[in-house]
Amino acid sequence: MNLSNCSLSASWNYPTSIRFGTGRISELADACMSLNIRSPLLVTDPGLAKLPMIVEAVKLCRDAGLNCGLFSDIQGNPTDRNVADGVAAYKAGKHDGVIAFGGGSSLDTGKAVALMVRQTANLWEFEDIGDNWTRANAAAIAPVVAIPTTAGTGSEVGRASVITDQHRQVKRIIFHPRMLPSIVILDAELTLGLPPQITAATGMDALSHNLEAYCSPGYHPMADGIALEAVRLISEYLPRAFANGPDLEARSQMLSASSMGATAFQKGLGGMHALAHTLGALYDAHHGLLNAILMPYILKANQPTIAPRIERLSRYLDLPDSSFNGFMEWVLALRTQLGIPHDLAAIGIDESQAERVGKMATRDPSAAGNPIDFSAEQYSDIFLDAVRGNLVR
Repeated sequence: MNLSNCSLSASWNYPTSIRFGTGRISELADACMSLNIRSPLLVTDPGLAKLPMIVEAVKLCRDAGLNCGLFSDIQGNPTDRNVADGVAAYKAGKHDGVIAFGGGSSLDTGKAVALMVRQTANLWEFEDIGDNWTRANAAAIAPVVAIPTTAGTGSEVGRASVITDQHRQVKRIIFHPRMLPSIVILDAELTLGLPPQITAATGMDALSHNLEAYCSPGYHPMADGIALEAVRLISEYLPRAFANGPDLEARSQMLSASSMGATAFQKGLGGMHALAHTLGALYDAHHGLLNAILMPYILKANQPTIAPRIERLSRYLDLPDSSFNGFMEWVLALRTQLGIPHDLAAIGIDESQAERVGKMATRDPSAAGNPIDFSAEQYSDIFLDAVRGNLVR
């Protein structure tokens, strides 16, 4: 499909209602009113809060008669305190819905705030373990309009939020089916200002979601099909978006691929995320960059199980060498092209907590989706390889 004239516009209802197309941020007030939101709280990060796009979004709402508030006191890896502060702002402003606007941290915080505004239980009681989600009062969850400004996490179509437990120094996944935003606006114009390094890290995050979903065991052919096509889109358009930020077609396709990744990973994630969540909690490092660095090390460790699937993916991508090694060469070349470091040492992560990292990774919910049930010792070894840049085993 050619988006070169960037005139394509569509409305989708899978996995939720999605308004895709350039300029569709203009429909923000209409989206709120269609959900009976008259007093939205716009949740974003401190950097975005100062930019014209947020000022304009608030103005769009207020010009339509909506009492739009703004909350931006959140971190790059959002914490339980950030969520609690957002809930307090929601209640103080007498809001009746949430606009989650920004990257993954803003989207995750906004969805968690919407979950918690009228609950009586503690946030951690809704951690994605067993049937914890059934403890929530579903009717009390506030409606959410989600607007991503990065093409990476896909949190706009996710039913969960990743929140850092500051006390335990661990990332925990908060889940409820009704955390899925009711309306998503995918407007690539909002992503045009992303610097190349953020474009690269978030794009590789989208790739990690699709790769891990595709390789995760279990039967979910719809997720597999979505993941396959999303990887193809990323292979074609991420280098373009990185090299030429104003390329609106590339930005649009990457937004689609990002949402596709979060749709596909309902099937499961895996070791990349088990380690990335752990390292994000311990080192406060960028989630997408961690996945980008960890990617080849986890792929290599899973090779005995995933090689046939990777070879199928390689053929779909029409790679010159459709073997597992050929795919690995493609991943490594893509990382180099995007300026992604080869090892964790390059971003200041050392070997000192290897044993702790291994133990924490096994406890991360994402580990359950990995093709091989790695032990804590195996995760520690993979982590050490990633710190040292060792891909030979």
